[in-house]
Amino acid sequence: MEACHSPQQHNVTSYGATTVAITTLEAFAGMWINAFIVSVLCFGWVKKKTMNSNEKILLLLSCSRISYLCFSWLYCSLSITYPNYLYIQLTFQLIVFFQSFFNCSNLWVSACLCGFYCIKIANFRNSFFIYLKVKADKIVPWLLLISVLSALSIGIIAYDLADTKLSNNRSSTGQGNFSTVSDKMDENFFQIYFIYGFGIVTSFTAVICSALLLLFSLWRHKRKMQKNSTNSPSMDAHIKAMKSILSFFIMYSFNFIFLMLSLIPSRKEENYMAFLSLLFLFAFPGVHSLILIFSNPKLEKTLIGILSCVKCKDCMR
Repeated sequence: MEACHSPQQHNVTSYGATTVAITTLEAFAGMWINAFIVSVLCFGWVKKKTMNSNEKILLLLSCSRISYLCFSWLYCSLSITYPNYLYIQLTFQLIVFFQSFFNCSNLWVSACLCGFYCIKIANFRNSFFIYLKVKADKIVPWLLLISVLSALSIGIIAYDLADTKLSNNRSSTGQGNFSTVSDKMDENFFQIYFIYGFGIVTSFTAVICSALLLLFSLWRHKRKMQKNSTNSPSMDAHIKAMKSILSFFIMYSFNFIFLMLSLIPSRKEENYMAFLSLLFLFAFPGVHSLILIFSNPKLEKTLIGILSCVKCKDCMR
């Protein structure tokens, strides 16, 4: 481990202080929301001694998001308030590794969740699709393992690239993403964009395909029920599912755009597009997890029960 200067506090501008304050609120809110999901699922796991495929995906997704928000917040805060800490080679490399690993894990497991919903809910007569529907529960553990291993490989590559970037230039520190740390980024921009962006693009492609197929299947089924003049809880459930998937589709699309924008290097200290990207990237894990809570009867019921208890205690005071 080598350091070029002893860490000391940096002169924080109002722009930097605002960034730290907002990202801190978003990060801790997102971590609490995902911690709620983890605690409910783990409690149910201990109680029932078993866990279905949907719960396994949600558990890994929530754990990935908690870790991602933690390391992203740590990096963002240090890069603004104590940038000299990031001059320490091993510290910088480890933060880059964990941030990249958990971010890619978050994206890939999200794609697995969307694909799982598509296979389980959508109704197509294709023989391969029917085979996937039957074997879905057995495929899920392998998909999760592949997702973690893929994220791990990207994290290792990011760790190695961080070593190269830090060796090339120790005189500047970026904000919000490891790819903006060096002023010499333009020389290796394609390499980083391809490697780090590969995980983002592939997961986004999987989500797009799964979401569109599922939306089409639900829309077709909804029209069929309308033609038969069927107005039942089943139809309401289909409409609710379509709204949930559509909201996730839109959010994930924006998340993809801002992730790609975050890979573009910037030498301006006050880059408002980077600021907007940072705010959305910190907000996405928490907001999407809230959508997952309200689309899952078990999680929604538990949350409403907790909020009711808190409200009753407040009323009694």
